[in-house]
Formats: sequence, C-alpha cells, structure tokens
Amino acid sequence: MRKLRFLLIPLLAILLAACSSLGSAVLLGRDIAFTAPQLQAQLERRFPRDYSKLGGLVSISLLNPRLSLPGGGRLRLEFDIGIAGMGSNARTPSGHFAVESGLRFDAGTRGLHMDQPEIVAVDVPALGGAMNEGARTLLNAWLLDYARDEPVYRLDDSVSSRMTSRRLERIDIDPGIITLRLD
Repeated sequence: MRKLRFLLIPLLAILLAACSSLGSAVLLGRDIAFTAPQLQAQLERRFPRDYSKLGGLVSISLLNPRLSLPGGGRLRLEFDIGIAGMGSNARTPSGHFAVESGLRFDAGTRGLHMDQPEIVAVDVPALGGAMNEGARTLLNAWLLDYARDEPVYRLDDSVSSRMTSRRLERIDIDPGIITLRLD
C-alpha cells in the first residue's frame, strides 16, 4: 500500500500539472488539489506590492514572487525586495529573501494563508548581504500582516461552493501539489 501511494503521488502531480492550465482546482473524490503553477499564477497577478514604513521615510517593494512546493508540509516563497530611501527606487531589486510556511484555510477570505511562516534566507547586498535588525523588523512585520490578511491562493466560486457542506480536515503539502482533505 505504501509503495502504491509513492507511485500515485508523482502520477497525480503530472495529471494535475496538465489540468493546471485550466486555472481551477481539481476535485479528487472528497479532496481538492492545487499545483504550484496555479498558485504561482495568482501570486504574479498581485505583485509587486509596495509598503511604506516610518512615516514614508523607508519604502519597500516586494517583487517577482516565486513559489515552490518541496513537500514536507511546507511551501517556499521567494521574493526580490526593493528598498527605497535616500534617492533609491523601491522597484529596483536590492536583494531577495525566502520564506517557508505551512498553510491554513480562512473562510472569511476563502483563501489559503501562510501558517507559521519563517524567513529562511536573506541576501540584501545594500545592507552588507546580511539582514540588520531594522530590515528584519520590517520584513517580520510585513510577513505577519501578509500571513494574517492576504491569501497565497484564493479559492474560486466553484471550489468554494464544493466546500460549503464539508469540513476541512487538513491541508497536505506534498512535492508539487497541495491537497485539501475534506470530510
């Protein structure tokens, strides 16, 4: 049985990748599945994002989101970051950072939100390559706000209506695929 599961996961990922061009989730019995390209397409439509801090003295732009599903119950998001202040342009990348996170479903936004996100890599050459305390504070504040308010993926009406009479048991993040397990 275990061997069968390991053979089915890659096959399912390939099948879903083919279906991802349709742009909607795939209903698999009682489960709903999404692929990385589906999530990536939604993210690309919502970026770049600009944030102003310290009364407008410092602005940051998050650019070029890149999502991957390495598995292990976590997704990985990478962003280019632009920092504006003292004559620099926030839309020009100054470096990049990566976040790993689980996912949670929020019925209010009908979306999959980051759950327990953590910054796992930062490279901002303008700040000496490493992140100083001020930059860490700005990024962590953004990350907490984003995880609370903004979904990584918003379910469309057809998927949302399938969930109305069911309870979400868990969200599985496997290599290349996210599965909402419904009761």
